[in-house]
Amino acid sequence: MTKLDCVRHTDKTPLWRYHVVALLTACVWSTTFVSTKVLILAGLSPENIFFYRFFIAYVLILFIARDRLFAKSAKDELLLFFAGLTGGSLYFFTENTALRFTYATNVSILISTTPLLTIALSALIYRQKLSKNMIGGSLLALAGVVLVVLNGDTSFHVAPVGDILTIIAALCWAVYSILMKVLIKRGYSTLFITRKVFFYGLLTIALYIPFSGHGLDLHLLYRPEVYGNLLFLGVLASFVCFAVWNRVIKAIGPDKASNYIYFNPIGTIITAVIFLHEPLSVMAIIGAAITIIGVIIAEKSGSKQ
Repeated sequence: MTKLDCVRHTDKTPLWRYHVVALLTACVWSTTFVSTKVLILAGLSPENIFFYRFFIAYVLILFIARDRLFAKSAKDELLLFFAGLTGGSLYFFTENTALRFTYATNVSILISTTPLLTIALSALIYRQKLSKNMIGGSLLALAGVVLVVLNGDTSFHVAPVGDILTIIAALCWAVYSILMKVLIKRGYSTLFITRKVFFYGLLTIALYIPFSGHGLDLHLLYRPEVYGNLLFLGVLASFVCFAVWNRVIKAIGPDKASNYIYFNPIGTIITAVIFLHEPLSVMAIIGAAITIIGVIIAEKSGSKQ
């Protein structure tokens, strides 16, 4: 797919559809917390969960993304490697590992700094002048997320190791979003990029697993709650969502796309209420409304080149 083809396709598709897809993708990703928690309780380690979900996704994408094997240059191939590292293995490993050292509340709040980090990196790299509405809307959405994840509990615990790991995870996803923008501008199809992200994510985590002290625990895969959740994470949350998310970044840009990450904690809490029977406070409902307003403000403004 050439750059011209990408532009033509984008022009034929109303932008509001990409925003809907971004919201739906964020909703799916928000439910992965429950699935991952079930798998951890079943005995799988965070790195094994990531390996299995990306392995499933990689096998599936091989059937539809076979246009080329390597990038046009060694430099572009290196960019794809870092995309697989930052948007794959390093992101998921640091985020999941953080939960071992800190509270879920801390992780939820800190990971929601991703849109702000993406905006900051984008402005720094591309020398963009950001509108007041973009900055204000993002900060408002972040404030709403804080209310949601607190969910009536005003305590916030400090655990340096876990908090630092979570910030690293947020920074990884921000870098991944910027790399996606660069690679798309260089004329690569989103399916090709997604396939390479899966490959390098698998490669880097596979190199780590022998030193992690955890085997692949293949005997656990026979349990229904294990293979059921892994199929959900691999097929829908990875294969489908990564592919459509990369299309969203191409259509509306990494800054606007990243703002939908603010919806993740909202979906996580709703899922936890339904499946884990956790309480839902008035503060969380107010926070959800503030988050939605903030995202709308940021989406209408965008960034000025």
